[in-house]
Amino acid sequence: MTTDIRQLRQAFDDAELHADTDRLHTLLADDFMSIGERGFQLDKRQWIERQADFAYLSLETAELDVRYYDRAAIVRCVQRSRATWRGEVMTLAGRLSQVWIELPDGWRLAGIQFSSLDAA
Repeated sequence: MTTDIRQLRQAFDDAELHADTDRLHTLLADDFMSIGERGFQLDKRQWIERQADFAYLSLETAELDVRYYDRAAIVRCVQRSRATWRGEVMTLAGRLSQVWIELPDGWRLAGIQFSSLDAA
């Protein structure tokens, strides 16, 4: 089971990196919610639509930890990335937590929360 979530997490990162909105639509639960480092929230539609203004240039994940709980999994990791927001380049480093849930039609990402790391 660990391999499945690790593969899905990687598929999510790849979809984000390549702005694959069709794949994101499939991977995200209908009631998906993200919480940004300053408390802002994006639902599934808003998360996918943000691709119009936000684009990854690079995305690396480290310190991956996956924990399973019945029909849920929590993924914790560190991500370092370069991205553009409305054309402005930024470097990001953060710890994030993802909640994956098992639904009748497969695993879906139900939530993600970000916490910035100090620049190192």
